[in-house]
Amino acid sequence: MCQKWRMSVTSADLPDDIAILKAMVIAGLEREARIQHLLDLIRRTTFGKRSEKLSEDQLTLALEDVEVAQAELLALAEQSDAAAGRKSERARKEPGAPRASLPGHLPHIEDEILPDETECPCCGGALHCIGSDISKRLDVIPAQYRVIVTSRPKLACRVCSDGVFQAPAPKHIVPGGLPSEALIADVIVKKYADHGPFYRQAQAMRRQGIEIDRGTMCNWAGRSAAWLARITNQMKAEQLSSGRLFVDETTARVLAPGTGKVKIGYLWAVARDDRAHGGADPPMVAYSYMPGRGKIWAQKLLGDYSGIVQCDGYAAYKHIEASDRKGGPGTLAFCWAHVRRGYIDDAKDGHATVAAEVLRRIAKLYEIEARIRGLSAEERLVVRRAESAPVIANMQPWLKDMLPKLAKGSGTAEAVGYTLNHWKGLVRFLDDGRIELDNNTVERSMRPIALQRKNALFAGHDLGAENWATIATLVETCKLNNINPQAYLADVLARIVHRTDADPIDDLLPYNWVDSRASATEAAIAQAA
Repeated sequence: MCQKWRMSVTSADLPDDIAILKAMVIAGLEREARIQHLLDLIRRTTFGKRSEKLSEDQLTLALEDVEVAQAELLALAEQSDAAAGRKSERARKEPGAPRASLPGHLPHIEDEILPDETECPCCGGALHCIGSDISKRLDVIPAQYRVIVTSRPKLACRVCSDGVFQAPAPKHIVPGGLPSEALIADVIVKKYADHGPFYRQAQAMRRQGIEIDRGTMCNWAGRSAAWLARITNQMKAEQLSSGRLFVDETTARVLAPGTGKVKIGYLWAVARDDRAHGGADPPMVAYSYMPGRGKIWAQKLLGDYSGIVQCDGYAAYKHIEASDRKGGPGTLAFCWAHVRRGYIDDAKDGHATVAAEVLRRIAKLYEIEARIRGLSAEERLVVRRAESAPVIANMQPWLKDMLPKLAKGSGTAEAVGYTLNHWKGLVRFLDDGRIELDNNTVERSMRPIALQRKNALFAGHDLGAENWATIATLVETCKLNNINPQAYLADVLARIVHRTDADPIDDLLPYNWVDSRASATEAAIAQAA
């Protein structure tokens, strides 16, 4: 990147203004230092000890810093061109990110800039438009709050005395309260999708003169979760009728009541996503809070489910295959990504030939999977038996032969032991085209939970963690189905308060949802036309 910049600048490009030239030199030196720092971070991330490695978010922040520095240098060069009276072409020459897309549904504000001259300077005739240069820029109006004033007139007859007539008060998530359902949806999405804590949202509102404390927002979220739990409960019930599920769990720090201390609970994620083999069921992920991580909680989570469970090999799931289960035995499929991680560290130094060879064979399996992604389960199975089965065929006996030759306690020896102990579940993908090679589908759904956990530090109590799971279920399922979670929640919160426990709610599930507000707008437009 640095070399590319040097090659694009000649002496003719440099400014004559000493102040601008000094600023460019200082900015360039700072940029060099930032890039060197970034390279050191990447080197440590790639080759350093596990405790020194950066998270993906930290690395992204570092990369952004370098890109900001690059833009700074470009701006200084453009200022130099402007000071010298030269037309700058740097912006279009310099490599950079692709131009942001401008969706057609956004309102377009026309701004026409006419020249000062309206008559021809030669003959005095009127000037006519022979073309126009069009440019588009993305603009923003900061979050605009408004007050909805609802009036319910009281009507009475001047002649009769049969009473007063008035429309009933509409139902709301917060009865008689301040927020509309759209506002509640907004604060929920900002917290659980964009990971902005309530106290920061309160600060942003305060800048517009609106005083709402975070405790009030917590009240809104809790009341919403009480209504939305009915939807997520139905989603979880539907999941258990699926042919295959991905399952994983992660820690959730929760404040223990009356102690002032934090205890460790767990958020369990169950995902369904059959798009890789052309399945018809819509993708979804459901989170559940449990106080523990043992077998009893896995049983509570999965009940009598007897389909395929893809997981990381954790022992708590092994009850799925028990023959005496009420729903019958299920099938466990384990994760090759977990296997691969055990060999990576030892393979990096170039001396662990066993680790390197295992990684080579696993890479071949992933290469085959990449080619068959999107094919039907039957088509995938045919290719796996023809190409993946030979790769697997002699791996188990070879690992058994290598294990005694490895240093006890070494990373590779532990990885080989893990691989052999989970072998039956690891090779299940050779018998069923629906099974994936790894558990990454649900692990991707854990990343938003990790981000929220980093921002929130801990939940206030078990019920708070359950509310977190409820809202996260809907937000993340919306994302999987390319649905705007704010639009979904604003519409659904306004509709669900009118449903009784006996009313069906199938139409409110994220993957069945049709925005009633959008439909009403389209109908009004059609009627006006």
